[in-house]
Amino acid sequence: MRNWFTLLLLTIIHSLTTAQTNTAVPFTLEEAIGYAYENSLVIKNANLNVQDAEQQIFERRAIGLPQVNGELNYQYFPRVPIIALPDAFVDGARDPMTGELPPDFSREVSFQLRNNFTAGISANSLIYDGTYGVALKAAKIYREYAQKELENEKRTVKDNVVAAYLPALSIDLSLQLIDQNKANLEELFRETKALYNEGFVEQLDVDRLELSISNLETDRETLARQRETAINALKFIMGYTDDQPIVLVDNIESLIAKGKADTNLTFNLQNRSDYRLVESGIKLSELNIEQYKKGYLPSVAAFANYQYNFQGDQFSTGFWAETFVIGAQVNVPIFDGFDKRSKIQRAKIALLDTQNKQQLLAQTINLEVKNATIEYENASKRAIKQQKNLELAQRIYDTTKVKYKEGVGSSIELSQAEQALFQSQNNYNQALFDTITAKLTLDQALGK
Repeated sequence: MRNWFTLLLLTIIHSLTTAQTNTAVPFTLEEAIGYAYENSLVIKNANLNVQDAEQQIFERRAIGLPQVNGELNYQYFPRVPIIALPDAFVDGARDPMTGELPPDFSREVSFQLRNNFTAGISANSLIYDGTYGVALKAAKIYREYAQKELENEKRTVKDNVVAAYLPALSIDLSLQLIDQNKANLEELFRETKALYNEGFVEQLDVDRLELSISNLETDRETLARQRETAINALKFIMGYTDDQPIVLVDNIESLIAKGKADTNLTFNLQNRSDYRLVESGIKLSELNIEQYKKGYLPSVAAFANYQYNFQGDQFSTGFWAETFVIGAQVNVPIFDGFDKRSKIQRAKIALLDTQNKQQLLAQTINLEVKNATIEYENASKRAIKQQKNLELAQRIYDTTKVKYKEGVGSSIELSQAEQALFQSQNNYNQALFDTITAKLTLDQALGK
């Protein structure tokens, strides 16, 4: 009995966990963008680049700070190096009277004791280097560059989320229209089938309606598969868990209703993150030239070294000696084979190239804004026109449907009105999609 109770409890817990895991999470468009900001690997890598740029500032700054190093060195010579004394030393050791060498004299001597131990500390500090300040400034500019690169990546991720979110909304609207039309046709099919059973209509009328319903079911299955593909693409861009379902809260009408794009705004290139990114690249190129020019200036460094040294064949009989030295070093560039001159020229060429890219980008952005403005205005007008066409097609269909039920209209007329209504619905749906897409494209061009 206890085993059955345990098994039942585990089954309930598993069911609750599975239900909780498979609960669909709702997302508005803004929430989907925010989620992507937090979970996109592209943005995470861009954040890592910003952190790396921060560390580069500390790395460059460390070059100008004092560098202190300690040293411990021990050497033991099982066999000390031996050298032979020159003849002059040998002759100097001879007895002046007899010319004989002392009995303990050896021409082979060693100036190295078996045990050598050195403990020391050294310090070096840069006093002046023209390139140091430029390198530090460049590191700070690079941090700004990395931050603007992060902004640009966020802009790209946002655009990608929008590009994946909107098609799914368009498909949802198409599915709603199909369900609505299918429900209307099924009701009409039941009524026509009843009339056929009474002998008031032909089998052909029933077959036409049945075929229309079957076509709608096929279209719905196709759209459902397309929606699944669109949702998978959206989840991938968001960095969302694949096995967790999501629900799209927004719809195209609500997004359009949030506000129309203002086509009379004064555009500022600084609103575009990619333009600001190129500006930072120009600053880095200018600092690169300055750094190479500062390479012609002398550099000055100071140093200090203290050592405590022990030497002896035995530790008990050796001696200790200390050494302390301070000094300065001046490096004066004289001739480098025109290396720096070539680097300066190449840096100037790179600067001109970046400036030309900036001008080209400015022209491209201005063209994008103009074209996006025109496309948005055209899409808005098309949407208004298609809405009127849809209202007209709906009236025609409703009138034809009434005539058909009253027996004064044919099934062919009803089928034609039905197809015209479906086409008008699709045209209006596409016009709404084009309008919201054009609005967001204009916002992107304006840097919003």
